[in-house]
Amino acid sequence: MKRILLALLCFTPLLNAQAQFPYVRFGLEGQAGFTSNDQVPFWMRSNQFGSVPLSGPSASLIGSARVDYDTSKTKLVDWGASLQVRGNAGKGSNLTLIEGYGKLRVGIFQLQGGRIKEVMGLSDTLLTSGNYAISGNALGIPKIQISIPEYYPIPFLGRFVAFKGNFAHGWVGKTPVQYGDTNMTTTQFHQKSLYVRLGKPTARLKLYGGFNHQVFFGDEKYVWSEKGFNKNRFQLSSWETYEHVIFGKVWNSSKVGNHIGSIDVGFEYDFKNVRLLAYRQTFYEVGGLAHLSNISDGLHGISLTNKKTSTKKIKWEKLLFEFLYTKNQGGEAWSKITPSGDEDYYNNYLYTTGWSYRNVGLGMPFISSRQNIRRGLPTYPKDYFVNNRVIAFHVGIAGSAGAFKVLSRLSYSRNYGTFGTSPIGHTTGKLHTDPIYGIFPITNQFSGMVDISRELSKGLTLGGVAALDAGKLLYNSVGFQLRLAKTF
Repeated sequence: MKRILLALLCFTPLLNAQAQFPYVRFGLEGQAGFTSNDQVPFWMRSNQFGSVPLSGPSASLIGSARVDYDTSKTKLVDWGASLQVRGNAGKGSNLTLIEGYGKLRVGIFQLQGGRIKEVMGLSDTLLTSGNYAISGNALGIPKIQISIPEYYPIPFLGRFVAFKGNFAHGWVGKTPVQYGDTNMTTTQFHQKSLYVRLGKPTARLKLYGGFNHQVFFGDEKYVWSEKGFNKNRFQLSSWETYEHVIFGKVWNSSKVGNHIGSIDVGFEYDFKNVRLLAYRQTFYEVGGLAHLSNISDGLHGISLTNKKTSTKKIKWEKLLFEFLYTKNQGGEAWSKITPSGDEDYYNNYLYTTGWSYRNVGLGMPFISSRQNIRRGLPTYPKDYFVNNRVIAFHVGIAGSAGAFKVLSRLSYSRNYGTFGTSPIGHTTGKLHTDPIYGIFPITNQFSGMVDISRELSKGLTLGGVAALDAGKLLYNSVGFQLRLAKTF
């Protein structure tokens, strides 16, 4: 507890800097809560960028400092930074850097480095159940990136075409592997994205499309060594390895690293009183999408934003409806046979903990790791994500009731385990692996939360959260939390 208080007290001297830098903002938040059954309910821990309370009775302090770009005038060059630290105390204690980065803007370009709270993909970022590639479910991977963070309309095309994107390199750290002449690699992270918008900024109709691509890689020479992989020792140079990673080139019948991403499409239409956003994310990992074998899988969303000014005491601001389907994966009995077999989302034959960072899934939280589900459900031993075949319905709502702000997420899912625990078994080409570890039963799950807050005075907000898990996938639990936040 002393460590937590000491770290948060470090923010106090920074308050004096606010007079010199008007775009400096500070925040201090205290939380107290309780969760039952030694669990943190689903919507109290999911998509929180790693800022999660301890189970049981606990207290938390969150300190933050942020320097934003100067928006009062147009600058060719500007800079910013952000720092957020969370300390938890309860059955145990921990101190976590939730965010810490610096950024430099030159025209439309931005250079940024550190741990960043961000998501990747086309969706309603406020209420979504989670993007496929990067949902904000885990802590951000430390990285350095160059980006065009906002859609830039191309002048010579009449501002009808706009684009944004990023190119990043990150450091995951030591990662357990289950193959080759080592049990641990120093893993690096590659990320890039490109999204295009068709339609002028003032147009009612806008079309969106784009992709994102992420890779875990590193220490291949230790994995494919003479001892660990005697068919063909890894001999690519560092640049050749990076080239294979960036372009997804094949080496020895497989890609270098663990590749994952989504191809996204959507449209936005401005009605008189409502803005409509509709989108779909299509997933790719080991190659099934190239054969359209998993094309039926995807995240589908419809978001409605209320544009109408109202004096009513109760009003809605945003509604979201999402449907998630990940059950096919190109592994069904009727699916087209592909060399890579079923996609087995988020699992990887090399990386023991799959698509995770510090043992927490980087993508959509509906795909469950073995540490989050009930004991006793059948699991395939090599799978870290033991439930990736999911059908889920998700509703989100944001609004107000008088002086209170209200936000709610309600989700219902049917869960089918993995193909390794299905009657079909895992597939690789025409090869089927029998499900000798049991058949995962169809398992229903409901998770919901309500967040209510009210501004007591300028910069001072009181809020509370109630959350519930009920079903057969997760342990049943309830959680309550009160918070008091002050911004300076």
